[in-house]
Amino acid sequence: MLEREVKLAAPRGFRLLDLGGVADDIVVTAAPERRFTTVYWDTADLRLIRWGSTLRHRADEGWTVKLPMGGSSRGMLTRAEHVFAGSQKQPPSEALDLVSAYLRGAAVSRVARMRTVRRVLSVRGVEGAQLAEIDDDDVTVLDGRRVAARFREIEVELAEGAPEQLLHALVDHLVAAGAEQPDPMPKLVRALGARSAEPPDVAVDALPRHARGGAVVRRAIAASVQRLIKHDAVVRIGADPEGVHQARVATRRLRSDLRTFAPLLDRQWADALRTELQWLADELGVVRDGDVLLMRLRDTAAELDPQDAHAVDAVIAELAADVERERARLLEGMRDARYFALLDHLVAAARQPALTAEAERPAVLVLPQLVQRPWRRLRRAQRALSDPPVDDELHAVRILAKRLRYAAEAVAPVVGRRASALAGAAAGVQEVLGDLHDAVVAADWLRAHAGSDPARAFATGELFAMEMAKAAEQRTLWPNAWRKLDRPKLRSWM
Repeated sequence: MLEREVKLAAPRGFRLLDLGGVADDIVVTAAPERRFTTVYWDTADLRLIRWGSTLRHRADEGWTVKLPMGGSSRGMLTRAEHVFAGSQKQPPSEALDLVSAYLRGAAVSRVARMRTVRRVLSVRGVEGAQLAEIDDDDVTVLDGRRVAARFREIEVELAEGAPEQLLHALVDHLVAAGAEQPDPMPKLVRALGARSAEPPDVAVDALPRHARGGAVVRRAIAASVQRLIKHDAVVRIGADPEGVHQARVATRRLRSDLRTFAPLLDRQWADALRTELQWLADELGVVRDGDVLLMRLRDTAAELDPQDAHAVDAVIAELAADVERERARLLEGMRDARYFALLDHLVAAARQPALTAEAERPAVLVLPQLVQRPWRRLRRAQRALSDPPVDDELHAVRILAKRLRYAAEAVAPVVGRRASALAGAAAGVQEVLGDLHDAVVAADWLRAHAGSDPARAFATGELFAMEMAKAAEQRTLWPNAWRKLDRPKLRSWM
């Protein structure tokens, strides 16, 4: 379930006023008061809450894991909420699995207990559909039997499908009535204090004005490690293919950065890390490639005559089954000690990479020359292309264009817009040649899975022809993308 809510502190004496004036087409009614006790679990160093995640138990709800879903809009906190049954004595393994990338083997225990008196206002449309809920919570933080703290909090939570404008209108009304400005701080942070509001164990720090090369390396590694850890749970849930995609991008970018920054890094240290990252990238890549092929064939099949589209249902079902088998294999690997050892290694790398003396030089002096190497490799590959180029050669050019893009993006925080412009042009080549590669892969897969049934073979042949036509189109487009990248002014800073 996706939770969209805004939290506001309520000062002493604050009263919920009539909300009927917020909109003409809403009805606000009071629901029965609720009383409940919430027990939060976390590691000794509060790893979960520092990443923006919580693990809690309530007697009437069971266990709930909340996972962050990006930034907030006007104070709106967006989190994915997952509920599990289980005894209050110990979190269920399914819940711990979702946060295992944050925990990495660390034990969890009770860190806070809160008693809440909740007064609820239900916001509905005139036809009775639930639009939002306003919770007025009096919270008592308990330390054993002792009262450690008290606070009052107003939560405004949107129902699924309700417009975000309604949320902001309700919040504006409450602020006008005397509530404080929206603050996305979770209850647990209010209860535990400053220690729980510290950055996670992988933080992407702002670069100082005159940064050294090593600071840029740390920042680049930290950004990708953070991306990988944040998308771990999305991969485990399996409902959104974007999770595997983002995790794979993180591993690829890390390997590319370790290659780009090689003169600034201890070689043995970097090589060992790249080797383990290759293992994870391969595991993620099999699933991601299957996801891409599956989505592509489903979209292409939708363009067929309904009778022919029905004939390829079995073909697509076979592919979907293969992808699910590979996904199960990926998850098995992500529950293995090797994976968590790699995450620990990456967290340590993000905080303190093994730098050389060269990394102490000013970033503006050392970084531009590091981008020259991926550019030269790309240009050599482009100049060595056959006439006309074959698909395998263009695929190699695509990989090198991606490495150039990653290198330029890694130095952009120091070099600025000139590096970003080069990265953008490299991304243009990567995109065109990526579409070409996807079409070729799809056509090859269809050729191998046409089968002997006449209807299936005919429909599969139609899909094959459509993919070959898309591939031919991309072959005509890629030279223009290359010309945009090959402009000398894009590299004047290198």
